[in-house]
Amino acid sequence: MDQTSDPQSITTLDQLLALNGPIAEASIKKEVSFVHPLYRAIIEASPFAVLATSGPDGLDASPRGDLPGFVQVLDEHTLLLPDRRGNNRTDSLRNILADPRVALLFFVPGVTETLRVNGKASISIDPALLARFSMEGKLPKCVVVIHVETVFYQCARAIHRSRLWERAASETRPDVPTPGAILQALTDSAFDGEKYDRDLPGRQRARRCTRSYPKKWIWRDHNPRASRGDCDLAAHC
Repeated sequence: MDQTSDPQSITTLDQLLALNGPIAEASIKKEVSFVHPLYRAIIEASPFAVLATSGPDGLDASPRGDLPGFVQVLDEHTLLLPDRRGNNRTDSLRNILADPRVALLFFVPGVTETLRVNGKASISIDPALLARFSMEGKLPKCVVVIHVETVFYQCARAIHRSRLWERAASETRPDVPTPGAILQALTDSAFDGEKYDRDLPGRQRARRCTRSYPKKWIWRDHNPRASRGDCDLAAHC
């Protein structure tokens, strides 16, 4: 079907903007061009990430994981990702050779926010870099050096809706920065971090039961201080 002739297709930026409405202030303020110390804490607590790349043969999304902190922060503009022995497909590495643009999505078990990093990558076999990732005397084959361009956290709605951590829910939230703490730090306290975190679960839960999901679905909240309530889906993220 030709999308241009389909009245139900969104084909222009104006249509898309009209469909979604304005971007929430928090969604803009949370984005920075470097690895802020609070974002660094999330990276260092993460045992799992998805690496997205693009190349002549198309797109690729590759799972990457190891003990928390397996992706190292060299400095506020550089991440180091070891490439250990695997199936030798090297899809991600082949793509990086053709197109250095990459994206990373970091997960921390029990934390409903994820962290997104975009940048450009190169592949290094520098012995000093390889040595940083020695494990039981074994070195990675190479290290993906990621030059950071944008970093921001992704709101929790997808994790809540998927109930991803529900089966492994713990009593306490892992010790990583909350969305409120991040926004307060990045805006020089223009955002009240504690209030933002306190109100966030209510905003995230609003309208999800009556419109799309069974009423028996109740989101688990890892923030014991949070109160339940309704919210505006177009509000903060």
